[in-house]
Amino acid sequence: MKLQRFSFLLVFIVLVSCGQNNVKIDKKIAKYFTENKVDGCFALMDNGTGKFMVHNLAMYRDSMYLPASTFKIVNSLIGLQTGKISNDSMVIKWDGVERRIKDWNKDLTMYEAFRVSSVPYYQEVARRIGRDTMQFWLDSLSYGTKTITGPIDSFWLNNSLKIKPDEQLGLMKRLYFNQLPFFKSYQEMVKRAMLFENNTNYRLGYKTGWGFDEKGNNIGWILGWIEENNHPYFFVLNIQSPDKEFDMWNVRIKMLKDILKEQGFFEGKM
Repeated sequence: MKLQRFSFLLVFIVLVSCGQNNVKIDKKIAKYFTENKVDGCFALMDNGTGKFMVHNLAMYRDSMYLPASTFKIVNSLIGLQTGKISNDSMVIKWDGVERRIKDWNKDLTMYEAFRVSSVPYYQEVARRIGRDTMQFWLDSLSYGTKTITGPIDSFWLNNSLKIKPDEQLGLMKRLYFNQLPFFKSYQEMVKRAMLFENNTNYRLGYKTGWGFDEKGNNIGWILGWIEENNHPYFFVLNIQSPDKEFDMWNVRIKMLKDILKEQGFFEGKM
């Protein structure tokens, strides 16, 4: 019962946090979507003021997409909380299957698997967690549609589970402040794996995701936070493209950094 009340409160906070009075529609951001020939949305929340800067508010609030590899955040937390992952140094042996991404073709720790976004590692984690336990945690977190359809090791990739960009940003804020219903040490492990840039000017933590919708269109994500002068800002970027040759690997991170740079980040002055 306590978990249910907690989950309801989290959903309520997300729904009311982005009201009309604290949202700024930034038309300048549209150029980054146009020049890269993508549709999508972007939102940035200033934790200090509670204000949001948004491109494509309707899509940010109301559209749902498969989480793809951004689900590794939750998959990691559930795996750790249930003991299926002992810690971020736990190795899962390579199954010997050669895959296109070379970094996946070896034994990996959780930390390493998260950083290279290894699908096989996290598919094995999901199989160890099991359908009933996974469903319990999706329900407890009120994670997107909370739907598991098809194999337990691919439901976050097959468009049965979907989530709104608004919900993704809310998840990032709660993770950053250790407010999710997992042990603090496990949330810290995941945040450590997400921290890709850490210098005197800023700290940038994020997780990417890439999948395909029912029509075969590319769906790309980056969600996380950027921190300057101990002041966190939370962001979510979702992009979509029908181009079969689309360079998702590079475009999404370039778009994120271009947008953040225009907003004044990376100089340590925010």
